[in-house]
Amino acid sequence: MSFCPRTVPWAVAGTLGVLVLGVLGASELIHARSSRRRLGVPRGTPPGREAVVVLGYRNEGERINAVNRFRVRAALRTLDPAAGESVLVCCGGAVGGPVPEAELLARHARALGYEGEFLLEAESASTWENVQNAIPLIEDADSIAIVSNPLHAEKARAYLALARPDLAARLRRAEEYRPGELLWLKPLATVLGLGDLARLPH
Repeated sequence: MSFCPRTVPWAVAGTLGVLVLGVLGASELIHARSSRRRLGVPRGTPPGREAVVVLGYRNEGERINAVNRFRVRAALRTLDPAAGESVLVCCGGAVGGPVPEAELLARHARALGYEGEFLLEAESASTWENVQNAIPLIEDADSIAIVSNPLHAEKARAYLALARPDLAARLRRAEEYRPGELLWLKPLATVLGLGDLARLPH
């Protein structure tokens, strides 16, 4: 007898639907909370000279992947029009492919119309290295925003607090979280991100 989805009892289908909605809802809440954690600058504080740091994601080819395209969009909407001066700091070496992630991020930002200043950190192969190598590029900034997915960005903010508490005091919220955005990716990002955060030194 062949299986037919219509034979699944409505109660089971309803339970599965509730579970899926619960997972998606929990992921949304966790991402929203993470986007507001480990910040040093209250929302609404004048940014002064701002540095927006966008972290690359493993890119296997010479064309920018979907995750990195999202991170560039989030970085551009994080730039504050009220800033006296802005710089976009693109981070990531050639970890998964022949082109450094920093270069791919910068190219895509230009393609989306960004005309401001760039600084590239194109040697790092991990989040810790992203943060360490970006420090010389952001030391003069009055405010700093780190852009990735919310849990990964929180991890990077925690690393910055370990390495340079004085710079962590200048961290402000990035515009990387929007309800429903990349909804399909959030459950996996939540599992991986919470695991990374649980392993952070206290």
